[in-house]
Amino acid sequence: MAMSVGTASGAVMCDINTTPLIDVMLVLLVTLIVSLPIMTHAVKLDMPQNNNPPPPDQRPEVIDLEIDFDGTVVWNGTVVQNLGQLEGYFNEEAKKDVQPEIHLRPDRRAKYDYVAKVLASAQRNRMKKIGFVNTSEFHD
Repeated sequence: MAMSVGTASGAVMCDINTTPLIDVMLVLLVTLIVSLPIMTHAVKLDMPQNNNPPPPDQRPEVIDLEIDFDGTVVWNGTVVQNLGQLEGYFNEEAKKDVQPEIHLRPDRRAKYDYVAKVLASAQRNRMKKIGFVNTSEFHD
């Protein structure tokens, strides 16, 4: 590249510097080339038809399941004798058309092992709607 620093007589050079202009044009050209293929891809969605009415608002049955600090499990106010009986309850409820919601309320002093066994039993019996309730007392 040749560079002119002026004339011997000290005249000022009045040429425009085109290097930044060329740099900006190249960046814009590359951006255009990269973005064009992205804009041409279309995503096809199969939208549901409006001719199907929404299902009736049917609230599921709620089962309150409490776990005491010593591992005692209470099913809707009735003490469960052992995990086999609890599994029988879960198996019965899982067969219903509208599966009930399990509201699990463990005592804050209950060992994790007790809660994990109850959750594992519910999972083995295909219970899908399980939630912890009243957990605000666990946050000090």
